[in-house]
Amino acid sequence: MRGKTVLPAVAMTAVSMVLTLAVVVMWLGTAVPWPVALVVGLGIDGGWLATLAYERRLAAQGDHNRAVTAVGWSFGILAAGVLIAHALTAEHSAGAWLAVAWLPIAAKALWLVHAMWERTALTPVALDAIRGIQQEARDEAAVARARLRAEAATEETRLTAVTEAGARVARVQAKTAQTLSSAWSTLETARAGEETGRALTSVTARVTPGVTPRWELPVWGPSEPLAARSLESAPALTDEALDVIVDEIRTSETPALSYREMAARFRAAGHSASEVRLRAAWKRVA
Repeated sequence: MRGKTVLPAVAMTAVSMVLTLAVVVMWLGTAVPWPVALVVGLGIDGGWLATLAYERRLAAQGDHNRAVTAVGWSFGILAAGVLIAHALTAEHSAGAWLAVAWLPIAAKALWLVHAMWERTALTPVALDAIRGIQQEARDEAAVARARLRAEAATEETRLTAVTEAGARVARVQAKTAQTLSSAWSTLETARAGEETGRALTSVTARVTPGVTPRWELPVWGPSEPLAARSLESAPALTDEALDVIVDEIRTSETPALSYREMAARFRAAGHSASEVRLRAAWKRVA
């Protein structure tokens, strides 16, 4: 994986250095002796290579020096400037020389990319751990989505069942109401009939001579509640007698019976008293 970034940077650097040396020799060779031009070209390339090597050494140690970086970029810009100046003054193939004048800057940029890759590179163990975490997160998200879809489907099914049940209840109620309405209509018809009404009256009550009581329809619908009545028309037992019986039943066992057990035995023995009077007696004796 390291070669994917370092090899392009090395190749671009080599091409840039060769082009810079060739341009300096060809360009300055007409003005100065070619050994001097060769020394100038090697100086530019050597300075660039030296600063690059020092930058790589610092990067391997996890360090960084801005001054060295600035010097390296200066050599790169100088090489690019030489190529651009030669392209502008060349009489032939100026466009071709100008097209390759960006190679030194591109080489420095590739080394920058390679340095960033090294600072962010992870070991295979760390990458496996990250992939495992991502896969676990994807699994949890998929399970959560499946659970939500299942709950939504279940809720939809429940609502559908409740709606259908409500519809069935409504249909049954409508059918029942229709049946009751038909029965009521039949009763009303029977009540309105003269002969039928007389016959029903004669079998439901004694007929007073000269008076034919009217047969009333049964009540259907809301009715007035009956007045509250005591379950006993007259107390079968006085309060004193009720207290004696309650106390005898309560203390018939040790420990004393609870109110519920006492009330069950009270009624099983055939005694009669309302719940209110029986509980009042229990409170008095207990």
